[in-house]
Amino acid sequence: MISSVSWRRDAGGAPPKDGIPSIDDPKFVSRGEGDKFLVDGESFAVLDIDGVTRAYPLQILTWHEIVNDEIAGRPVAITFCPLCNSTVAFDRVLDGEAVEFGTTGSLRRSDLVMYDRKTETWWQQITAEGIVGELTGVKLEVLPSQILSWGEFKKQHPEGEVLSRDTGFDRPYGSNSYTGYDTAQEALIGIDEAPEDRLPAKERVTAIQAEEGAIVYPFSRLEAEAPINDKIDGAPIVVLFDPEVRSALDSASVAEGRNTGGAGVFERGIDGQELTFEAGDESGSFRDTETGSTWNVSGLATSGELEGTQLTQIASDDQFWFTLAAFFQDPDVRS
Repeated sequence: MISSVSWRRDAGGAPPKDGIPSIDDPKFVSRGEGDKFLVDGESFAVLDIDGVTRAYPLQILTWHEIVNDEIAGRPVAITFCPLCNSTVAFDRVLDGEAVEFGTTGSLRRSDLVMYDRKTETWWQQITAEGIVGELTGVKLEVLPSQILSWGEFKKQHPEGEVLSRDTGFDRPYGSNSYTGYDTAQEALIGIDEAPEDRLPAKERVTAIQAEEGAIVYPFSRLEAEAPINDKIDGAPIVVLFDPEVRSALDSASVAEGRNTGGAGVFERGIDGQELTFEAGDESGSFRDTETGSTWNVSGLATSGELEGTQLTQIASDDQFWFTLAAFFQDPDVRS
């Protein structure tokens, strides 16, 4: 079989193929229905396609890891690897045909390995690359997504939909089977060598895969300094941060997890004008110094001269440092 990697199963006793079942017929409920089983600080993967916005609770994704969905007519897959704390959204069209993704039951360097149900190619979640099978070397299109808290999602998207617990599976949604994992520095499954020590292994980072390589912003810096005005591949960008997002991998109850935060990366040029961002007057708000407009953590101007303007989001992924360091050589840590 064609393969770009030296393959082995990383963990004994791993589940079989599709032993962690993907959600292939997702159902969604309103904000009001979501309030019946969610609390404001809980973390969500949020995806917007052509103005249609959906939220995928990590309390559900932890038990399924993949949701095959269609938003505004576009087939998408939303994925979450609990061991890496990585959420990545993909376009799931291959050679003009929509395919479904499932879990292989295998890990590589602690990261989720998926497969597509058309060609049976195995795909690495973190790199979006085919690593075993017919489409080895092909890259999936990564879609911009963001981790938000339930409270922030409701405020920003009052008409947005949230993935329902009515999945067709019997799982203890809301409970966390990885209790304490995100602070246990030694629990690194499938990592043969100690990760680079520039950051603690379980430091949360937001990462962008740029032409110049992987660019990394540690949460410890974002918590202290966000927003971060920077440039990637010569283009001006801003990294925004919400400190009120709770970890889904901390407490036995997802709702009681500690605050760890969530980031979003955006272009900061509007109609040829480069904006410079600073912290706003209220927690979780930001202001540009050129027009004085106020912005939220999703890059939307909520008041001022540019009210209603949406910054273009750049694909990024919040994850643990050890994961990023395991897959990308010499990442650029901007700390």
